[in-house]
Amino acid sequence: MSNLLEFYGAECPHCISMHALVERLEKEEGIKVDSIEVWHNKKNEERLLQLDKDMCGGVPFFYNTKTKKFICGDDSYENLKKWAKGEPFTQ
Repeated sequence: MSNLLEFYGAECPHCISMHALVERLEKEEGIKVDSIEVWHNKKNEERLLQLDKDMCGGVPFFYNTKTKKFICGDDSYENLKKWAKGEPFTQ
């Protein structure tokens, strides 16, 4: 399992647009992000709630288990890449 987690809802338009950036990141940088659907999976939703702790309150929610940094909602490709690499980024 990767230390990079992407929590999403299957029909969420913001999640769909961010997932395209995740796919680009994986392809261009060789970085693995675990995608976890929460709207149709109660166990995954519980995991999201444990990690989120009211930081975002929804999806998409990106969490780096090594750095404890997170991204809420839509963001830029550059910030996503910095988040994944553990580099400072604008939150």
